[in-house]
Amino acid sequence: MPDRTAAMIADIQRLVRCESPSDDLDAIARSADAVALLGETLLGRAPERLTIDGCAHLRWRFGEGERVLLLGHHDTVWPLSSIRSHPAEVEDGVLRGPGSFDMKAGLVIAMHALAALPDRDGVTLLVTGDEEPGSATSRTLIEEEARRSSAVLVLEAAGPGGALKTARKGVSRYEVHVRGRAAHAGLEPEQGVNATIELSHQIQAVADLADSHLGTTVTPTRMRGGTTSNTVPAHASFMVDVRARTVAEQRRTHEAILSLTPRLDGAVVSVKGGINRPPLEPDASAELFARADRIARGLGIGPLRAMAVGGASDGNFTAGVGTPTLDGLGAVGGGAHADDEHVIVAELPARTLLLTALIAELLTESPAGVPMRSAAR
Repeated sequence: MPDRTAAMIADIQRLVRCESPSDDLDAIARSADAVALLGETLLGRAPERLTIDGCAHLRWRFGEGERVLLLGHHDTVWPLSSIRSHPAEVEDGVLRGPGSFDMKAGLVIAMHALAALPDRDGVTLLVTGDEEPGSATSRTLIEEEARRSSAVLVLEAAGPGGALKTARKGVSRYEVHVRGRAAHAGLEPEQGVNATIELSHQIQAVADLADSHLGTTVTPTRMRGGTTSNTVPAHASFMVDVRARTVAEQRRTHEAILSLTPRLDGAVVSVKGGINRPPLEPDASAELFARADRIARGLGIGPLRAMAVGGASDGNFTAGVGTPTLDGLGAVGGGAHADDEHVIVAELPARTLLLTALIAELLTESPAGVPMRSAAR
């Protein structure tokens, strides 16, 4: 493969400079235009534009067979005008800019890898526009594409040192509401039912569901309650973030939170929310990682490292429907969502070479010969 580092840098900068905060649908539409144009230039084909509830997603399908799904997103957490204080510049071999690492460089790696393939028959590239806030409009699309595929390669950023992500915790999110009864805090507090006190009981009950030995975290986060300083609170609420390594743990915490009961007479507890993303368990990625590691060693760019992370991605959805999934194939760098977000330029060619070779090998095998999942399943 010829060295296309300079072209990749220019392409990443072009995408980074087209800002795409998830909550700005106009910006997402402009970003989709930029990604579509780049893909059309490199791949010789315009994508399907799939707009769901105003959010723009893009899909390239090559050939009739559905075998390998490349998955990424073009939205970022950065608000408009961040590019002014965090310009897309390269200095000392490091490319910086909002969304560069998470994950616009991954999109460029995917497109350049596909461009290097002489035959793309059987590949789908799906680029979504709402991954950061939870993929509300794209989840069904992602799962449908995964069910058509034998393998999913996720272009999210790599872990430290270029590690691939072979396990991700599942994510559940809840909002616990407490209804009490208001009363004057000075004249007759005993006539009230204090929603804040009930909330404290529920917060402790939820926190007690965590299991450090199994890696399950249950974290009460934002809390609200009360109206004035001299009124027994009639309403209060708090949010909960749950991360679990296994489906069993995610189900256990889910059922427990939905079963919360009040401790104070007269209080009412209700729960909204639920499971957002299932876990990406190690079994879902083991064969693909072993394959990628073997390929990397053969190319002289291995061995590869594997790691498990607490953060989720759309790869959780694809693993959740039973499709083998390997994550973290995107850029090497660091600082996702932070001021020092960056990509190590020297790693771009190797990541692209690895992805190209991995796709090519997967495409050469017949569906019946792939020791993963049948595309007809």
